[in-house]
Amino acid sequence: MDEISNDLAFLPLGGTGEIGMNLNLYRCNGRWLAVDCGIGFGGSENPEVEIMMPDPAFIAERKADLVGLVITHAHEDHLGAVAHLWRQLRCPIYATPFATAVLRRKLGEAGLQNEAKITTIKPGGRFELAPFDLQFMPVTHSVPESQALAIRTPYGIILHTGDFKLDPDPLVGPPTDEASFKALGDEGVLVMVCDSTNAMVEGHSGSEGDVRTSLSALIRPIRGRVAVTCFASNVARVESVALAARDAGRSVALVGRSLRNLENAARDCGYLKDVPEFVPEEATTEVPDDNLLILVTGSQGEARSALARIANDTHRNIALGEGDTVIFSSRVIPGNERAIGAVHDNLVRRGVKLMTADDHMVHVSGHPARDELRRLYALVRPTYAVPVHGEWRHLSAHAALAKDAGATPIMLEDGDLLSLSSERPAVTDSAPVGRLALDGNRLVPLNGGVMAARRRMLFNGMVLASVAVDAGGVLRGTPRISAPGLFEPDDAESQRVGREFAAAFADLPNSLRKDDTALTDAAKAALRRALGRSLQKRPLVDVHLLRV
Repeated sequence: MDEISNDLAFLPLGGTGEIGMNLNLYRCNGRWLAVDCGIGFGGSENPEVEIMMPDPAFIAERKADLVGLVITHAHEDHLGAVAHLWRQLRCPIYATPFATAVLRRKLGEAGLQNEAKITTIKPGGRFELAPFDLQFMPVTHSVPESQALAIRTPYGIILHTGDFKLDPDPLVGPPTDEASFKALGDEGVLVMVCDSTNAMVEGHSGSEGDVRTSLSALIRPIRGRVAVTCFASNVARVESVALAARDAGRSVALVGRSLRNLENAARDCGYLKDVPEFVPEEATTEVPDDNLLILVTGSQGEARSALARIANDTHRNIALGEGDTVIFSSRVIPGNERAIGAVHDNLVRRGVKLMTADDHMVHVSGHPARDELRRLYALVRPTYAVPVHGEWRHLSAHAALAKDAGATPIMLEDGDLLSLSSERPAVTDSAPVGRLALDGNRLVPLNGGVMAARRRMLFNGMVLASVAVDAGGVLRGTPRISAPGLFEPDDAESQRVGREFAAAFADLPNSLRKDDTALTDAAKAALRRALGRSLQKRPLVDVHLLRV
C-alpha cells in the first residue's frame, strides 16, 4: 500500500462484515489513529478456537506513525485484544475511567502494567492526537461510559459511533447526548461510521429501566434458589438484579471471575454504590435457598463458564436442582445457539425452571434498532454513511436505511481502504487482514499450519507411527501405531494398518534409508496408503523415526 502524506482514509482491520474483533484505523496526512481493539469467539464456525482477534500486522509495521489507540467502551469485542496485541503496537492508549479500570487489570495480568501507558479521558472530553482533533460523545450502551468519537480533520469531520442506543432511562450513566450530536451535525459531518448490529430490527431496542421493573416483579414470588446470568460488563443489569434480590429478601452471590473483576472496576469508578456487598460464593451454603440469588457467568453457554459447570453438577461451590430457577438475562449471540441449548438441557434435566428473553422481559439490547438509527441520522445528517459492526446482511440493511435518511452509503469489508479526502469517497486500496487465535498464552494465525492441523485432527483424527531402524535404515521390531480419534487401542483395524505399514516400509528403496528426512517422508506416504485402503478419511499422519 502506498503511503500518502496528504489524505484522509478509513481502514477497518476487524469488525466490518462480522460482529466482534473490532479494530479500526484512520489515516490523516500520513499519521494513523486506531479505534478499539477487541476479540471474537470461535463458535460453531471455528470449533478449534475459543478466542480470536484481528491480525494487527499492517498497522504494527507502521507503528512509528501510530499516534494512539482510542477505546470507545469496555466490552471484550472492543478492548479484549489490547493486552494480547499491545506489544506489537507499542502506542499510547486513551480511554474513559471505567474502560481504564478494566484495561489496567487485563494489562496487569499480561505483565504490561508498567509498559502500556493509558491516558484517562473523562466522558465527553476533547483531546488532540495531531493531526486528529478528538472528542468523546457520551452514548448509552450496556456498559458504563460508552462513547462515540468525533474525529475532526482538515478534510472534514468523521463520527465513529461505537456501540450505542437511545435509551431514555439507562439507569447507570446519562442518556445519549442527543444535543451534542445535533451540534456536531450543524458543524457538518462528512462521514458517519455506524453500528449495524440491530439494523434489521424494526422499532426501538427497549429501555434498561423496563428490565429492572420486570426483574423485580419476576424474582419476588419465586421460591428456591434463583440464578441470573447476564453479560458481566452490564453494570446496570448487575445493579438491577441486585436491587431486585434485595426487594425479594435475597442476598446476592457473584459466581465467575469476570463478574468479580467487573464488580471491582465498577466500585473503583463509583458505580454500584447502592448495592450491598456480595456474598462470597464459598458462603452460599450458609444462606437459605429462599433467601439466595446467584449472579453467574456463562450466559452464552461457554464450556468452562461457572453456569456450564453448575448445569453439569461439577461446580465446587454451587448446586442447582429441583425447584430452583435460572433466568437468562441476555441475548443469544449468533453461533452460540447449540452451546446455550446444551446448558438449558442440562439444567432442565436437573429439574431447574428456565426463564429467557423469549418469554419474559429480562433483556434489552444495547444496540440501536431501526427507529434509533433513523433518529441519529436525523440529528447528525452525514453526507456519507459507512455501516460497520455487523455481518453482511446487517450492513446491507443499514445501508438501505442510511440512503432513505439522505446519506450516501458506502459498503466496506475488512481490509478495504476508503479514501475520504477526494471529492467523492471511494475504496482505493486494500490491506492484508487476518485472524489470530489465542492458543493458551500464545497467538497463532487462524489460517496457519498449526490451526489447519488442529482442524484436520478435529474432523479426521491423527495417526502416529513410531519406527525403530538400525544405521542402515532396516526396520527393527514392530512399528507402533497410535490413532486417537480413529481406532480404539485394541482395534483389529489398527493392527492391520500396522502390519501393512511394516510391509510397505520394508519395501522402501535402499537409496532412502540413510537419509532421515527422505526416509521419514517415504514412511509417511506408506502410512497414508495403508490407511487409505479402509478409511474414507484423510487423517493427519506423522512418523517418529528412531535409529538404534
